[in-house]
Amino acid sequence: MPSVEKIIEKMRNQPHGIRLPEAEKVLAAYDYSFKRQKGSHRHYLNKQGDLITLKDPLKISYINELLERIGEK
Repeated sequence: MPSVEKIIEKMRNQPHGIRLPEAEKVLAAYDYSFKRQKGSHRHYLNKQGDLITLKDPLKISYINELLERIGEK
C-alpha cells in the first residue's frame, strides 16, 4: 500500500479513486481511531474530540472534508 503522503496527493488529484482502506490509513496517521459503525457510515474520533464520518463508497465530499480536517487542503 502506498505511503500516507502519496495517498494524500492522490486524494487531491483523483478524489474519485480513493478506497476506504486508503482513507483509513490517512486517518490513522493523523491520530484518528475507529469508534463505531452504523450501516455504511463509519465514525472516527481523534484525541481532541473531532469526529469525522465516512460512508462507503467514498464520495468527493467525504474526501474533501477529510483533507480539510487534517489540514491538507
